Amino acid sequence: MGAYKQPLNQKPSSSKNPGCFLSRPVCFSLVCGILSLALLHLLCCSPAATQQAVFSPLRQYINNTCSFVSSVPGEGIKNCNYSEGQWVWAPGHARRYNATECNVKERQDCLRNGRPDTGYLDWRWQPAGCPLPAFDARTFLSAVRGKHVAFIGDSMARNQAQSLICLLTSAYPYYRLLYRDVGQHRHNFWSYSFPSYNMKVSYYWAPFLVRGKGKPEDDAIKENHVHLDVPGDRWAADADTIDVAVLAAGHWLLNGAIYYNGSEVIGAHNAPDELNYTRIGYAWPLHMAYRTAVERLSSGGGRPRTVVLATFSPSHFEGRPVDRPTACTKMEPYKEGERELEWIFKEVRDVVYDEAELARARVGGGGGDNGGATRIEVLDVTKLAWMRPDGHPSVYMNYQPFEHGVPEKMNSDCLHFCLPGPVDTFNEILVQVLKRRP
Repeated sequence: MGAYKQPLNQKPSSSKNPGCFLSRPVCFSLVCGILSLALLHLLCCSPAATQQAVFSPLRQYINNTCSFVSSVPGEGIKNCNYSEGQWVWAPGHARRYNATECNVKERQDCLRNGRPDTGYLDWRWQPAGCPLPAFDARTFLSAVRGKHVAFIGDSMARNQAQSLICLLTSAYPYYRLLYRDVGQHRHNFWSYSFPSYNMKVSYYWAPFLVRGKGKPEDDAIKENHVHLDVPGDRWAADADTIDVAVLAAGHWLLNGAIYYNGSEVIGAHNAPDELNYTRIGYAWPLHMAYRTAVERLSSGGGRPRTVVLATFSPSHFEGRPVDRPTACTKMEPYKEGERELEWIFKEVRDVVYDEAELARARVGGGGGDNGGATRIEVLDVTKLAWMRPDGHPSVYMNYQPFEHGVPEKMNSDCLHFCLPGPVDTFNEILVQVLKRRP
């Protein structure tokens, strides 16, 4: 016999749900009532920690959904501008991992070091007119399955790289530490693998991106010596294995160096006058450093690759002198227009955009339909980082800094971000950049 078919003009024989002796409306009302009572119990009778654990994801979902609905019709994630927006109050949003357990640099482990105020963990970045989902480890791992993700650059590149490892390993514990330097350089070169996804994440300490010697290795050396035509030795040796490269530099080049092309000195920035070198500033060397790095990463014999240029993350040394405990003591983000971004930070940010455009023209990358093997993207974090003067370790770069009173002089870290902290947002945006298809 053929399969039974209900006549098109015949209504279903029963309005009840299979396996339920009550009607659908009654079942729905009962479920809603039970859920309402459960939520009321949580609000009235549960500890604050339990309420936070339950309602923070719900709040995040509502915020993301509402911001998506309010976005301009026809504009998808591909056109979302994550560089513009505001920090909005979201209790518990950034309380996502224990930094001590994921082996971050101790100076950014603010909770371990005794920082008493934790309000800096209660904000999330809301782009204008589009959602920014909370970081999801499996989403990131799926986006980079089978790839080698490398962070190359200065200590802000390391800050973001360590944030990523913490976000991944706290939610997805199936990983291996492949390599780590020992001793004082243990945070400068390392690599983790995630075997289930056949991918790994590495960090290469290269504060100039290109070959450089000086204070980054030994603070007793008077000047930095930087070869603008040669990529950093250690990461360049592995460049052909890298599928996704995140480049971040600028702070050390602002500090100054003596610059070389081959064996010839071509100029200097912030070098002693008695050396009598041509003054070439910081912008042109920064252009050349990014250009040399991108060219090395684009010469992988046609290997498909994504190169992400991260913009400058500003410091907030607002108190003077900087060796006082008040160097950076803000406890909330800046409000829109509260303080303008300093011109030098704007200029360094613009260098990244200029080099990204030039790189796209050279290699045919950047999301067009030209079939370029190297895709060039910009991770613009300058504004969102600038608006978070509250997120730095400050005096809590050291363990229990006031344990023996308040010293007259005390070093503060007003550049890097606490982990967990605002730098986790860099990786939330990075996920969206990598998911975005050309």
